[in-house]
Amino acid sequence: MATVFYPDNTTFLVAVDCIIFGFKNKELHILLTRRPVEPLKGEWSLMGGFMEENESLNQAAEKVLYRYTQQKGIYMEQVNAYGEVDRDAGGRVVSVAFYALVRLEEFDTSLARKFDARWVKVQDLPSLIFDHEKMVEDALTLLRFKVSMQPIIFNFFDKKFTLPALQDLYEAIYQMPIDKRNFRKKIAAMEILDKMDDKDKSSSKRGAHYYVFNEHKYQKFTKEGKRYSL
Repeated sequence: MATVFYPDNTTFLVAVDCIIFGFKNKELHILLTRRPVEPLKGEWSLMGGFMEENESLNQAAEKVLYRYTQQKGIYMEQVNAYGEVDRDAGGRVVSVAFYALVRLEEFDTSLARKFDARWVKVQDLPSLIFDHEKMVEDALTLLRFKVSMQPIIFNFFDKKFTLPALQDLYEAIYQMPIDKRNFRKKIAAMEILDKMDDKDKSSSKRGAHYYVFNEHKYQKFTKEGKRYSL
């Protein structure tokens, strides 16, 4: 029997809630679900779950992400911890939020039906349970900061992408237009992308060349003391 060192301290639940971002149709989306249990059963919620006794926070978040996306190796990052005494109507629960960047090309849409979930544009989010709206707000703030300083944005794509699509994604994240000339000038100056021979001709006959992010070039870029900035 394990020795109990803190018998006079109250125990309570620890949860993880995941703000799962996806990019489609030139818009940033978040995956939401209808809460399956009381309290507030049927209301809109982020994807979440409780941390088990033998799990770390990261492992608990990875478990939740895999359950709802069936994808492994998803880029995720801790946002904040939320511990207001009355934040969860079901009991004393501290939640740690993570945001994750999902490649929608690999997302199994049958999972959405299974969990009564759907992708919702960030500007069209419904009312969410508990403090989930605060979690989304904090996650967006952190995401906007990180994509301006680190090349995490490429995790949204399944390897290749066009420059128009990349600009569309930045505009969707920041919810504002970006000057095309300045954007491409900054991208070209960093020399961290490889131009491919094939093109995306879905929107025009001329088409747009595909590019891929080159991790080796990025590491060289940073070792030279240069700073990623978009």
